[in-house]
Amino acid sequence: MKKSNVAFILIGSILGFTNFALAQSQNATNEIKYRRSSLHTMVIESDKFPKKDVVLNAFNNAPFPEKYNDHQIGAKSFNPNNYTLSAEEKATIYKPSKVGKFLTAAAEIKTDSVSKELPIRIQKYLDKEKIANKLVAKWFDRKDDGSFDSRLIEDRGVFNASFLETKSALSSSDGEALLKTAGFELIDNTFVVINKFNFVANEPVARAIRDAAREAAKDTPALLAGKVNKGIDAVYEKTKEGYSIWATSYLYKLVWNEATANTFYTDLYMDKNAVNPKKKLAFDNSDLFKLEFVGDESASGLITFSLSQKRTEDQIIELSTIRIIDNVYAKLQKKYDVFKTKTPLYTGDPITAKIGKKEGLEGGEKFDVLEQIQDPKTGVVTYKSVGTIKVEKDQIWDNNFEDGEQTADAKPTIDRTTFSGGKKFASGMLIKQIK
Repeated sequence: MKKSNVAFILIGSILGFTNFALAQSQNATNEIKYRRSSLHTMVIESDKFPKKDVVLNAFNNAPFPEKYNDHQIGAKSFNPNNYTLSAEEKATIYKPSKVGKFLTAAAEIKTDSVSKELPIRIQKYLDKEKIANKLVAKWFDRKDDGSFDSRLIEDRGVFNASFLETKSALSSSDGEALLKTAGFELIDNTFVVINKFNFVANEPVARAIRDAAREAAKDTPALLAGKVNKGIDAVYEKTKEGYSIWATSYLYKLVWNEATANTFYTDLYMDKNAVNPKKKLAFDNSDLFKLEFVGDESASGLITFSLSQKRTEDQIIELSTIRIIDNVYAKLQKKYDVFKTKTPLYTGDPITAKIGKKEGLEGGEKFDVLEQIQDPKTGVVTYKSVGTIKVEKDQIWDNNFEDGEQTADAKPTIDRTTFSGGKKFASGMLIKQIK
């Protein structure tokens, strides 16, 4: 039998030995383990803007999204200006307009180059720096000599002790083949989110609007001029404070299909007992691994300050930045099915889960309840919908990021979100939001 086919024939063997509990007691709910998607996050080094260091520091120190495995690979930022586009690449994104006998897109390039070119510049960065290779290398704990091992896959695959003992007893080739099959549920769900921030002081914008309004009102009759100008000034005073912040996040998915996996295991994979310098070099230079663009989402917020607040201006900006990040990630999850997370039910009666406002819940959202099913012949694990539940509007957990400060009039907190939809569900069953 060809080595390249072994991994796919034995796919059921590895998936059949997961240690996932569908129904556990309420006291043991926090010990539930399940296979999460993996995520690497980055930020684009934008041009200078107010409080740039504070915003970027907030991003770098923000809590990692707990519904994903932390798959950071070291590179946290890059400058898109270092990845310029050729004339041919620009021609694919700008619509030409006729000028005599010639076609030109100069005006469009000048006015809208940043937003149109950025996705292609990001892709050039991902390809040139071989980010996909680095993601795969982390999955297999690649060493300096180019060898791989299975420790991370064993951990994230949630294998039980009896399976690992069985694997250790197998011959080396069979043991490797079993581990290779884990990629279909683990490696295939690896994502990169690249974030771009824009931060603008409100006062210059408010002043420009005020001045334009005054200019437009200069011919107002004298009897009304005072009142009109007073109203214009009132709007200016109300809108000049603080900043506006925007975040746009670009979502990419690692391509891990049968052809990619087959080539990797056959031509590039090696363990510490079979180190081959040629295979190491082949992996370093390989263009086998790719990241595909899934889509993008944006979120914005207004940052204002009050004398009654105990936080400093920088602390308020940091808090707002982290909340904007959570907001845009929640939008990505709602919009793109492939990026949606599964969450275990915390309790089955009442139906509760540890998600809330940070995940964008407002009330009325619907979720599928999933039961894990194992094929008795192949051992392959799939998820079957066994019902639908809905978020109760007045029982949503406010899990938005805080810095630990509580106000004197803080209301008793809810530490979970409650759903309606029946009493046939158990803690540990997974739920996934419906579009």
